[in-house]
Amino acid sequence: MDFETVIIGAGAAGMMCAAHLEGRTLLVDHAKAPGEKIRISGGGRCNFTNLHTDPQAFICANPHFAKSALARYTQWDFIALVEAHGIAWHEKTLGQLFCDNSAKDIIAMLRKLMEARRVELRLQSSVSDVEKTDSGYVFTLHSDGKTQRMTARSLVIATGGKSIPKMGATGFAYDIAHQFGLPVTETRPGLVPFTFPDGRFSEISGVATPAKVHADGPVFEEALLFTHRGLSGPAVLQASSYWTDGRPVTFDIAPDGMLEALRTQRSVAGRRNFTTELARLLPARLVEHLAGLFDLSGNLADWSDKRLGALVDGLRRWELVPGGTEGYRTAEVTLGGVDTDALSSRTMAAKAHPDLYFIGEAVNVTGWLGGYNFQWAWSSAMAASVDLNAAP
Repeated sequence: MDFETVIIGAGAAGMMCAAHLEGRTLLVDHAKAPGEKIRISGGGRCNFTNLHTDPQAFICANPHFAKSALARYTQWDFIALVEAHGIAWHEKTLGQLFCDNSAKDIIAMLRKLMEARRVELRLQSSVSDVEKTDSGYVFTLHSDGKTQRMTARSLVIATGGKSIPKMGATGFAYDIAHQFGLPVTETRPGLVPFTFPDGRFSEISGVATPAKVHADGPVFEEALLFTHRGLSGPAVLQASSYWTDGRPVTFDIAPDGMLEALRTQRSVAGRRNFTTELARLLPARLVEHLAGLFDLSGNLADWSDKRLGALVDGLRRWELVPGGTEGYRTAEVTLGGVDTDALSSRTMAAKAHPDLYFIGEAVNVTGWLGGYNFQWAWSSAMAASVDLNAAP
């Protein structure tokens, strides 16, 4: 064998797996540098995990599939690894952990670990014509202007999904899965902004407000951002992963205590224009937009408790039907992928081919926004590496 293991895809999962493998390992990627999605993530500081990582924060047809890998390599394990390499970090909101300095620190850490394992890294390279043999796999490596036929005992697919195609994302993992008889579930963009026709919110583009957003899944309470194309912000990105085309999304943009605040103001400043007082609780440009949807006329004193209650209820149950999403172009993840029913939850190996592994985003496991998908990359990679190292 030329290699014990060949890993295709030098992203978070591929690098993590390679960094912990024994035996001769080849890591192949089409990009000029490894870990490109790590580099651009978190505004360049990499939201590398989440303190609250739990299987419930992952979308999968089998809600139990991710439990094993996440339990055997946890967020605390990765935090310990980061700290052992002297990478300073901090927590932002909702358990999200970021590098103090740069996402490049995570890439450098993984590269250092790979170098210690003598991993052979081939960049601006690709693999084709993969075939199964009695002793492993044979494949064609295209690298440095040369084409070589090579062999490996095991094959790890870590090429991710279709999100952010400008970085070279493809459906390679799904092609390999199909080639070896593994089912692939329907894929679609996840953690992605909603679009609306006719520039519906263009006049208030840039306005942001706290909101609770719900689309056939959990309620996410974070920022809502109005854009030229439609709606974005963390709450929308989260809800988008649960949204079905044509279904309404419910937005609650009424601040806590809104009804009581308006009733109090009515008693002390009843002669003031209602929209002026409402703009104390919501962004002024948003209030102007809402005036075209709700009757906000009159002074505050003109508003009865019933009318105030009806408005607040309307703002808590504001239903909108998106025209679509911005698609893979801006999606942070790909929903769907290699069907987990065909994989071992303990090893990430294909049940029908124990020497063929799928890790990271290529698998039908998608985490919430905020470091969860990186944790899945680390955890699934470690599950595969432990099994590979245990092979005779």
